[in-house]
Amino acid sequence: MTSPVFVALDTTDAEQARNLAERLQGHVGGLKLGLEFFCANGPSGIATVAALGLPIFLDLKLHDIPNTVAGAVQALRPLAPSVLTVHAGGGQAMLEAAKAAAPAVTRVVAVTVLTSLDTSDLEAAGVGDGVEAQVARLAALARSAGLDGIVCSGHEVEAAKRAWSDGFFVVPGVRSTEGPAAGGDQKRIVTPRQARDDGASILVIGRPITQAEDPVMAARAIAATL
Repeated sequence: MTSPVFVALDTTDAEQARNLAERLQGHVGGLKLGLEFFCANGPSGIATVAALGLPIFLDLKLHDIPNTVAGAVQALRPLAPSVLTVHAGGGQAMLEAAKAAAPAVTRVVAVTVLTSLDTSDLEAAGVGDGVEAQVARLAALARSAGLDGIVCSGHEVEAAKRAWSDGFFVVPGVRSTEGPAAGGDQKRIVTPRQARDDGASILVIGRPITQAEDPVMAARAIAATL
């Protein structure tokens, strides 16, 4: 069985990312490359890491008018990522445009509420009914737009799975209860086992693996809990 763990290579250094990816082959299910890496290295940098053969989760969180997002997704087609993120807050037309522009091999998933935010952050932005309600609302929007799934924290994934039984659920903010960067800048975190049991399709794990003294052993230890 393929591991549900996608390791987040949150760096601007393409050589470092590739070297770490090579070490982790066979111990993780895929790689997450985000905005930081993309801005530093562009599509060619993504392609260099993708050449290793591991599935790529391209976490760009696209959010713009429908035509612009569709054009961006179209431009990314040669990379054929396994998973691509857009912001659910862009609205139904934008979500539909993103999905229509993506290749068939790419799951397009909508980011609901970032794991760095909590209820007080949403209230400051004018969302007064809490994280769970906002995630449920945006998940319903993503489903109606024909997307493959959503990104949400482990705190909301169980309810999301109940409402969308065949959805694809990406859960970041996954941390073990011990070890480096147990919290970091993430406010809504869960353990890998809890997230998986509650319905996560893939788990995005960064610093507990990448900053470990032995990343391979860290990845294997997490896999053992699953």
